[in-house]
Amino acid sequence: MYRIGVDLGGTNIAVGLINDEYEIIARSNTKTNIPRPAEEIFADIVKCAKDVVAKAGVALSDIASIGIGTPGSCDKKNGVILYANNLYFDNVPAAQLVNKELPGIPVYIENDANCAALGEALAGSGKGKKSFIAVTLGTGVGSGIVFDGQVLTGCNDAGGELGHMTIKFDGEPCNCGRIGCWERYASATALVNQTKAAMLEHKDSVMWQLASGDIDNAGGRTAFDAMRIGDKWGTEVVDNYIRYIAVGTTNIVNIFQPEMICFGGGICNEGETLLAPIREHVARERYSKKQEIQTEICRATLGNDAGIIGAACLKD
Repeated sequence: MYRIGVDLGGTNIAVGLINDEYEIIARSNTKTNIPRPAEEIFADIVKCAKDVVAKAGVALSDIASIGIGTPGSCDKKNGVILYANNLYFDNVPAAQLVNKELPGIPVYIENDANCAALGEALAGSGKGKKSFIAVTLGTGVGSGIVFDGQVLTGCNDAGGELGHMTIKFDGEPCNCGRIGCWERYASATALVNQTKAAMLEHKDSVMWQLASGDIDNAGGRTAFDAMRIGDKWGTEVVDNYIRYIAVGTTNIVNIFQPEMICFGGGICNEGETLLAPIREHVARERYSKKQEIQTEICRATLGNDAGIIGAACLKD
């Protein structure tokens, strides 16, 4: 049997057909083109689903299920996307809209970060691990917790939002309404903001040269590149940013003690420059210093495919 996975994003809709080995054997994608009615978006999802089935040369009767990873919060039991602000969704009956065109195929929905975590757990860096947590450092900090092959989402399907634990009680306000959330300090967005703040404070920093004299050109690599050529202020930005990530990571280790935590997102292209000092910080501060078994901290391996594979593997 085959399964269809849908990664529904604010910019793109990516759909894949998955075999029993978690391999994507056919793909289709289209632009989300928001804002527009949910009915139109789901019509495109169905069109892409039919497209991957046709490309693979299989029949609709060979499809065991369709899984959809979406931003926002979900009522998984009833197949409803409760709220997704970036998609302008409010109580969208996702499963019903899909089954209107593809009747008889079970449809499952889940938060997109949880889908990515499940994909990594089953087919990526966490394969074979019984307790696994994935963290994505992007516009925000996305996360998913997978224990024994099941995504942990709590009593109301809203759990696992590790990006919204407070790491600085008098810190910056977050879009979620809290103060000092981890994502306000550890996301790629936060890194860019921290870089720009340092540039404004230190006009002699090499970061200005790297940004061609225009602060709007500063990005996630700017401080790291400045650090590599010995710039004091770039080094300070990187050191502080890594410490913010490490503080949250240590909290996660102390609470869950998972076998593995993996990090994804473009900033992880820094590889060991990012991960090695995080491991060192966690090793110093974790509660489990004396334990023989310790949490492995590594980089995600599936990239954008994690969300498709995880969505395809959703089940009751």
